[in-house]
Amino acid sequence: MNKLVRAAQTSQSLSLAAMEEASRLGLREADIDHLFLALVINDQSAGRALRELGIDIDSARLAVEEQRDAQLTSLGIEATFPEAGRIVFHETDGYEWTRRARDLIAKSSGKGKPGDAAAVLRELVAEPSGLITGILRRLGTTPDVLIERLDRADSLSTKSMPAATKVKGRTTGTTETFVSAPLDEVWAFLTDPARIPEWEPSIGILDQTSQEATPGTVWEGVAPVTYPDGKPAKIKPQFRRRSVELIAIHQPDRIAWSFGYPDVAQSNSVLTEFALVNAPGGTQVRISRSWSRRRGWRGLVAWPLRPIQKYLVWITLFQTGSAISRAFR
Repeated sequence: MNKLVRAAQTSQSLSLAAMEEASRLGLREADIDHLFLALVINDQSAGRALRELGIDIDSARLAVEEQRDAQLTSLGIEATFPEAGRIVFHETDGYEWTRRARDLIAKSSGKGKPGDAAAVLRELVAEPSGLITGILRRLGTTPDVLIERLDRADSLSTKSMPAATKVKGRTTGTTETFVSAPLDEVWAFLTDPARIPEWEPSIGILDQTSQEATPGTVWEGVAPVTYPDGKPAKIKPQFRRRSVELIAIHQPDRIAWSFGYPDVAQSNSVLTEFALVNAPGGTQVRISRSWSRRRGWRGLVAWPLRPIQKYLVWITLFQTGSAISRAFR
């Protein structure tokens, strides 16, 4: 993966997670403390380094809150803030970075810097305000200890899990996400058909979710009427019905679901697979989506659109991974 793509994907994932954290507090600006929280749940080496030090999202949120209150007290300011609620970022709009957070992210991809999450964390630790240093001290560590752990994590070139198998004749996209919950809880979530609308954006309602989840079982669903932000979803009639089939379930580490359009002639079903492994502080989830490529002249016509298809696949995978992570925060 080249630097520009890596930096863009890192910026996208950190922006989403940070602004989700800001939305819990009713804020429309994400600052460097929200960026720190986003790094705690990041799936790259930066997140692993933080979690290996025993920092999870709950302890990090508490440390951020205590540090913020302490700074206000030191300035002689007494203020009462509303208690944090659930994440509402996906239901609202109008979010942006503060200037110092935006500048810090840009600096992490400057000359000679990779722009990945580790580079962002290094810039964050060196940020001169002292906010992150204070938060780390409340979490029982220091910037030097964290950088040492990050250096160690960056030096390890091994992947967290085996690469997804590529199948000839199929278009496949894969991503990984970290979920701040034990593997058995993530497994229960991903194998429950009633929870599918929470992570599959094309499903609004799924019928007969009381059926036992065994391979070969098929459910019928319908597309959502509105998006999470309340805007109406414009869906063509033939794409409103969805079929959902459980293809494979191998406890505790693999689940596969197939999604189709029963009212569309010669449509290709989409296979979504999840692979789970235990990780410090939670579960690492690999998500793969694949479908059969068109053959003959249709395949030749579609060939120039392959880069656009890959981008759309990445967006869908990113949305799925974000939704799974959000369900446990």
